[in-house]
Amino acid sequence: MRDMVNFTLRNAGFEVFEAEDGVKALALAKTQSVDVVLTDINMPNMDGVTLVKELRALPQFRSTPILVLTTEGNEDKKMAGRAAGATGWIVKPFAPDKLIAVVNKVCP
Repeated sequence: MRDMVNFTLRNAGFEVFEAEDGVKALALAKTQSVDVVLTDINMPNMDGVTLVKELRALPQFRSTPILVLTTEGNEDKKMAGRAAGATGWIVKPFAPDKLIAVVNKVCP
């Protein structure tokens, strides 16, 4: 799935940084300036809700759009994501054009 997101965004002209889990994503985020973050809920080592909370605690990510891209569609998960500070929620599978449209909508 990460490869598909990467491919879709790169083909739309976006520069993409990727990490295979939440811990690596947080470490990468501390070294890169980004316009938007996409995360899954279910990841090894640190889940997406925790990642969102950790990112929102960093000054440079207080207003950065954070989109959750996941198979989890239940309301409890969505509420947890919103409470952590997620900007939006995209349920997998997704249409590539929808992903690009949402990213374009939230990017400054």
